[in-house]
Amino acid sequence: MAQDLSPIPELYVSYDSALKLKAEAGNLTSHDLTPRQICDLELLMNGGFNPLKGFLTEADYDGVVENMRLASGALWPIPITLDVSQKEADTIEVGQDIALRDQEGMILATMTITDKWTPNKANEAEKVFGADDSAHPAVNYLHNQAGAVYLGGPITGIQQPVHYDFRARRDTPNELRAYFRKMGWRKVVAFQTRNPLHRAHQELTFRAAKEAQANLLIHPIVGLTKPGDIDHFTRVRCYEAVLDQYPSSTTAMSLLNLAMRMAGPREAVWHGLIRKNHGCTHFIVGRDHAGPGNNSAGEDFYGPYDAQDLFREHQEEMDIEMVDFKHMVYVQDRAQYEPADEIADKDNVTVLNISGTELRRRLAEGIDIPEWFSFPSVVEELRKSRPARAKQGFTVFFTGFSGSGKSTIANALMVKLMEMGGRPVTLLDGDIVRKNLSSELGFSKEHRDLNIRRIGYVASEITKNGGIAICAPIAPYATTRRAVREDIEEFGAFIEIHVATSIEECERRDRKGLYKLAREGKIKEFTGISDPYDVPQNPELSLETESVEVDNCAHQVILKLESMGLIKG
Repeated sequence: MAQDLSPIPELYVSYDSALKLKAEAGNLTSHDLTPRQICDLELLMNGGFNPLKGFLTEADYDGVVENMRLASGALWPIPITLDVSQKEADTIEVGQDIALRDQEGMILATMTITDKWTPNKANEAEKVFGADDSAHPAVNYLHNQAGAVYLGGPITGIQQPVHYDFRARRDTPNELRAYFRKMGWRKVVAFQTRNPLHRAHQELTFRAAKEAQANLLIHPIVGLTKPGDIDHFTRVRCYEAVLDQYPSSTTAMSLLNLAMRMAGPREAVWHGLIRKNHGCTHFIVGRDHAGPGNNSAGEDFYGPYDAQDLFREHQEEMDIEMVDFKHMVYVQDRAQYEPADEIADKDNVTVLNISGTELRRRLAEGIDIPEWFSFPSVVEELRKSRPARAKQGFTVFFTGFSGSGKSTIANALMVKLMEMGGRPVTLLDGDIVRKNLSSELGFSKEHRDLNIRRIGYVASEITKNGGIAICAPIAPYATTRRAVREDIEEFGAFIEIHVATSIEECERRDRKGLYKLAREGKIKEFTGISDPYDVPQNPELSLETESVEVDNCAHQVILKLESMGLIKG
């Protein structure tokens, strides 16, 4: 593959033009960008998404979704769209210019609206991600978080998003190209990762660079990755801790502010195009590259080598060469890592490997992680941000009908946990939250969602800071509970407990007469009567409360927390 390190087009205007544009943009209609849109905009402006000149038009979007091609015929596998709510879309006309602002209100770019349309999201999910299955994080985002309307059109870059962290490690495509020119690097193999580097990764990258006779660019993602991934601050500290294991004259590290979609085969092609824009000639594609895990049936979304097959099909057109990921395992008898499929005497030697699941278990339970698997400096960083489970904060989230016993059990649990001591315990009961956090909200679906998201935000802060949050709202909607789970699992465990009291029993217990009023139509949108309740499909615990004492129910929760290693018996 030929390397062209001449500068690629950026979408920024000159400094003087930016000052003028910024002043003029103050009078334009504004769109406040989401974190994902900020990642996309940054890579549009700095050339990382070349040849795109803005958010996709409807014709480009249709081509990308259906056959991975822009209207021009150029290969592009992932839709880069500006999604907005229907309410916001109604205030914006085709032909209008809008200002794109970050979450602090700073104007980053202007955009000329050439297209406005309502996409077929089910078709987008099916074609781009392979299935319209909300177990896929990007499909869940598409249906439950993204706006209903897409805007398309060219953008004019005013300034890049501000990053206060690891600034020396962040490079635009043209900055990396200039660095490769300066160093005289003619071949560069990029290694994509969203996980910490362990010894197997080091061996893999060494071999990949040697096989391609290329220099190595470690190019980890620090934008949005899969919910539940280790935060990028910890990961970058881990990368820095092992950089001295690599020869500095032939290895560089740079951070990529990309919002991953976990789209498997299409994502691999996308990552290749992005690395080509950064000046790389080779790209390592792994087994199940950018796979999101299991679908609703408990099976992998993509085949283990689907990403490699699709990349191989397009690599000549992309002008970047794939280096196959080798599954590396540790051969104890020879004290070295070797590709699993190249061990001729595997029946006569001891082969060791620790899976990602096993690593997480060892971290959670404070079990030793052997030096043959990872570097002590990496393990030390991981243990700082992911202490053993018995020292982490966590959230216990009760859900169930009104009158099911959630608050009573939550109170009993709080007392038991406070008796044990060791961590602060906070009860976020539905009625207490309604009074202190959400007094202005009604009971429409939108307001109920907002109330639960507020509870989730407070619980995530408590969890992040090592405390225990006990939540006891009705929380009728599964998508909202999932969103809260994702927010909290960034920082600690989320234990969903379904208080599975039947609606008939709840009515029998109803001292306030709310069910009677709801059946008479005097209370609108009442869960279980005139409003739906999504029964949890896979809660960590389901409690039957009929003819069971409160103390026994709370004790079942304590036993569950013990079995999960969150409290010590």
